[in-house]
Amino acid sequence: MDFLISDYQYDLPASRISQLPLAERDQSKLLIYKHGQIGEDVFRNIAGHLPERGLLMVNDTRVIHARLLFRKPTGALVEIFCLNPVAPVQEIQTAFALSSDVQWKCLIGNAKRWKQGFLEACTEIRGEKIRFTAERINFQVNPGLVRFSWTPVHFPFSEVLDAFGKIPLPPYIQREPQPIDTIRYQTLYARTNGSVAAPTAGLHFSEHVFQQLKIKQIDADQITLHVGAGTFTPVTSEMISDHIMHPEWFSITRGTILSLYRSGSRQRIIVGTTTVRALESLYWYGVRLIRHQGDPVPITIGQWDPYARLKQESVSAAQSLEAVLEHMEKYGLENLYGETRLMIIPGYRFRFTDILITNFHQPRSTLLLLVAAFIGTEWKRAYQYALDHDFRFLSYGDSCLFYGKGSLP
Repeated sequence: MDFLISDYQYDLPASRISQLPLAERDQSKLLIYKHGQIGEDVFRNIAGHLPERGLLMVNDTRVIHARLLFRKPTGALVEIFCLNPVAPVQEIQTAFALSSDVQWKCLIGNAKRWKQGFLEACTEIRGEKIRFTAERINFQVNPGLVRFSWTPVHFPFSEVLDAFGKIPLPPYIQREPQPIDTIRYQTLYARTNGSVAAPTAGLHFSEHVFQQLKIKQIDADQITLHVGAGTFTPVTSEMISDHIMHPEWFSITRGTILSLYRSGSRQRIIVGTTTVRALESLYWYGVRLIRHQGDPVPITIGQWDPYARLKQESVSAAQSLEAVLEHMEKYGLENLYGETRLMIIPGYRFRFTDILITNFHQPRSTLLLLVAAFIGTEWKRAYQYALDHDFRFLSYGDSCLFYGKGSLP
């Protein structure tokens, strides 16, 4: 299982990192890797490269305005980057619905300038003046806890963030957010607040693309996985086994699980590494339920669970889903909520991914490791093709369509 991260390094010139979205979502280039052959097209035509009657799975998370800027009376600027709720609740959807006095774990920029006191800002929401206050609870650590309050209190925290905050663009986009980012750093189907980074494989989908998918009888379903700031953290340890994977929250409805269970021989087309992680985490939860004979167990998937204590090659994807559905019926659940640290590396066996749609990822990243797990060492040839043929990289860059080894024509 252990190997060197340097094997997943490639030279990415800064000039190839896209700083702005294209004028139209679906005009990005599409690299196609299918059964050893590499070609290209534009994303607008992706339906023509997919099998009929496939099942498309997307991540419907919505990027929150997590980046808050406060100016002290002295003129010093302090940036607060919201990571996850801590109190009075930790479940993210409930936390967004709360009115005033919430505590979040946050990264503090220019932290030395904020050693005491409150930070305040004012704006309007639907014509009503809002006073917004931030209080740092602990000054010894960063990230730390910040208590937010506002008046009047009848606005939920989600709406307050939208009014005061900015879209948190990735660190490799070297500019301030622009109005276009509010639209284009979200997918068309973004519904559920919670991410601090976009599930970028979905940014290319347009209404035209969905119409073409419908013509090919490709149904779409969704999961939710809230992308955390850790998605941008490169693997700095030399050995993969020394890397600590960041946690992310996910939820999957009973309807989506039924769609997977009933998909039969249909090809499953997964949009983005985040969707892959959520679905594969669902599989390992089913394995855990089988091991515990259906008793309630925490929905927390560890980084190395598939490679260690939960490893059970004999459990099929269908058996895992049956265990989950039986558990949900027994306890009257319509949604599963959980946390995953699942790290997918070369050698992993995918249960729910036949075809992967994704962007190009940073060198030495866990996302690149997932791609390498899916198509093997061919990732090097695909990425070199992209570099040689003027593809644009990372969040606002171009896209890839990868057929797995077991995919049908």
